[in-house]
Amino acid sequence: MPQLARRFTTLPPYPLSDVPAIKRDLKARGVDVIDLGTGDADLPPPPAVVEALRAAALDPGNSRYAFQMGLVEFREEISRWMETRFGVKVDPMKHVAPLIGSKEGIFHLPFAYLEPGDATIIPDPGYQAYLGGTVLAGGHPHIVPLRPENDFLIPLDEIPADVVARAKILYLNYPNNPTAAIAPREYLAECVEWCRRHDVILAYDNAYSEIAFDGYSPPSILEIEGAWDVAIEFHSLSKTYNMTGWRIGWAAGNPELVAALTRVKTFADTGLPFTIQHAGVAALRSHAAWVPGNVATFQDRRDAAVEALRDAGFDVPSPCGAMYLWVPLPEGVSSEAWARRLLLEQGVALLPGKSLGDGGEGFVRIALTCSEDRLRQAAARMATLLETSAV
Repeated sequence: MPQLARRFTTLPPYPLSDVPAIKRDLKARGVDVIDLGTGDADLPPPPAVVEALRAAALDPGNSRYAFQMGLVEFREEISRWMETRFGVKVDPMKHVAPLIGSKEGIFHLPFAYLEPGDATIIPDPGYQAYLGGTVLAGGHPHIVPLRPENDFLIPLDEIPADVVARAKILYLNYPNNPTAAIAPREYLAECVEWCRRHDVILAYDNAYSEIAFDGYSPPSILEIEGAWDVAIEFHSLSKTYNMTGWRIGWAAGNPELVAALTRVKTFADTGLPFTIQHAGVAALRSHAAWVPGNVATFQDRRDAAVEALRDAGFDVPSPCGAMYLWVPLPEGVSSEAWARRLLLEQGVALLPGKSLGDGGEGFVRIALTCSEDRLRQAAARMATLLETSAV
């Protein structure tokens, strides 16, 4: 067999790759496993979405290729939603690209812009699609640790000059996965200006824009002055509508960036299925009536988990965005070793920070994907392990 490409061999193992097998083994042995590892909530999508999918599946016309044009009605609904939600006017045909989940769009963008030696600037810890797309497109990922002392923001003034000179894409994601941090508008304005000054694409992952608490309303990067010159924003229905397995999202922004991404996708797929796009229309139309209740469920879970974890001895903040808690471990404790012990000894699965990059060491991520009672049970089990974490 031919040798694997060097760029392929530099990819790290994908987070949680061996955990499903471990969980299956534990459950087979009768262990009560609480799974807080994957951001995949145990909640149903809106009923209107399920009904739209059912109706669309009965129409033979929806079984044909959608191609990149897709369902015009879905594009138009995205445009209406963006204007209603963010006050941003988006041309449904020029400024929008339907995606098979935002992940594939994020992954494919570097293929349009990176030459060998070009750099992307990637938050660490961060969504692994940023790294995977960069490496497999032949680029060089410049990893920037997200640290508490920087409020989990990328300090742009600390990026080396030689990296800036080679940079083609800056990835940002707020509300952030996994830290749950948010970005002030002033910081976003600085990022837009930095990208304009250095001719860098701003790839803004806004998958958690609708999961926010305590009155906070995350912005679109396209609201920021000058962003249309450099930015492309990625949205997903996965978390907002509990549709992770449906694989539906979109990119919106600068028309040249959207066109380039769309052209790459013409060689990678034949479009998002019409049936799923009809469901996407129903999801966006249900936003005002349905999403607030879903977000309230996540807020109740956040409150219960934060209280239980603090009682258990963890110094965990109460975030106002995303569906995660970013929990610091005692100094010197390995996140991967601790998380593995927690799963094997206590039956609780969560994500070690280091699995999302070296910058995540010292933390574990809890996904608010179970009921309040189960989150409290998980915190109690974590407390048991914490007592022996130094052993």
